Amino acid sequence: MTRPCAIAFDLDGTLIDSAGGIAHALNAALAQDGLPAFDLASVRAWIGDGPDLLIARALEAIAVPAQGRTELAARLRSSFDLATLRAPMRGSRVFDGIADLLTALAARMPLVVVTNKPTPLARAVLNEAGLLAHFTAVYGADLPSQRKPSPLLLTQAAAELGMAAPALLMVGDAAPDLGAAQAAGCPAAWAGWGYWQIAAPLPAPAAPAAPLWRLRTPNDLLAHLEAPAPQLQN
Repeated sequence: MTRPCAIAFDLDGTLIDSAGGIAHALNAALAQDGLPAFDLASVRAWIGDGPDLLIARALEAIAVPAQGRTELAARLRSSFDLATLRAPMRGSRVFDGIADLLTALAARMPLVVVTNKPTPLARAVLNEAGLLAHFTAVYGADLPSQRKPSPLLLTQAAAELGMAAPALLMVGDAAPDLGAAQAAGCPAAWAGWGYWQIAAPLPAPAAPAAPLWRLRTPNDLLAHLEAPAPQLQN
């Protein structure tokens, strides 16, 4: 893997341990409609595909009839967004080592966020966490077509940074992050401190995989970038 010219970070499960905050927003929205709450473990397993699919999974778990679910889901999404914007970091925390990592990296190269969280919510969370100033741009999935593993946000970020996709490293903790990197032709780094645990070796992909670094801690990314000849790990 050649040294990247810029880095794209996933948000939930990579920069911020936001499972508690997402659970709070979801349960606040459900409570508004008199629906039951979910525990943290259940919500954590649903994170990664944005709030619309999170809400859909909750409604499926509650066994809400399909008829009328669209209107209910839209109402829950509005309440979810409001709860998030009112308290962006409630129940959440920045992962250990992330603030120092971003400070070091931002002095060297452009950093962006590529997330399945909608852009207004992502910017609110990053701002409240004190991380927003490190990033030149935040790319959120404001349309279903933009959600990772779609490569659209990564290719847009690369184009707006004035570089080819292979020069942009994607750092994320989940399958959609790695899938988006593969589809865009970006190298990838798996954030092993996040929510998604992968086995070694990875399952064989449907298409040739992008290079992958496996990171145990945020500091491992600096170690890879500073190594004289970064080693590709299979």
